Amino acid sequence: MGTTSNDRDLDPALFTATVTSLAHSFGDNTRRKIFLFLRENPGSTASALAEHCHVHPNVVRHHLEKLTAGGYVTYLSVHKTTAGRPAKGYRVSDTSATIGGSLRRDALLVALLEMALERLGPDAAEVLAHDVGIEYGRSIAVAGTGAEGPTVRTAMASIAGVLTAHGFAARAEEDNAGHSVVADNCPFGAAAQTHPVLCAVDRGLITGMLEGMGAPRTNVTLTSKARGDDDCRITA
Repeated sequence: MGTTSNDRDLDPALFTATVTSLAHSFGDNTRRKIFLFLRENPGSTASALAEHCHVHPNVVRHHLEKLTAGGYVTYLSVHKTTAGRPAKGYRVSDTSATIGGSLRRDALLVALLEMALERLGPDAAEVLAHDVGIEYGRSIAVAGTGAEGPTVRTAMASIAGVLTAHGFAARAEEDNAGHSVVADNCPFGAAAQTHPVLCAVDRGLITGMLEGMGAPRTNVTLTSKARGDDDCRITA
């Protein structure tokens, strides 16, 4: 695919501002990598992007859905030489337009969130983030089909799958401390590093999902890289 007139006419300073704003708005380094790679490699598939970003293809698909829904990325079907459905080839949308409209709206919302967290203070912000996580976790939980609900082990395995679909690249682990979900990718990205209180959303999210699934244990503990721990882990 050749270079478009918009690509040629885009001022480098505007492109730099666009990328910076995208990274700030999305708060996720992987999504920024996807956007930059697609700008230089239009027509790339989710598999190629996953290889470039060193993440699971499901993580890439989650980010591509967000980028497509926001109008930053578009796609066309790509003919496959093997059997199966055609793959999707992704490319960046009109880059000259990404600095306006929804991009500025997203940046404004992030700024509003950061100021709200700062003005609430650490204790109130922690409670708010946790409560938001619980409510969202309950809303996306799938209740256990058995008469007594799922075990903690099966619930945490199911939660890891749901979180991966939401961009966490999560996996379930088990040791003497209990059953854990470990996230290798944080959708909050740089925002969590600046405001570690956002990690309370993750804690509430899994508590809410355990409650919604009818698991026998819903109390969880949290470790997070943003708070100086070795990994991002929720243990029940």
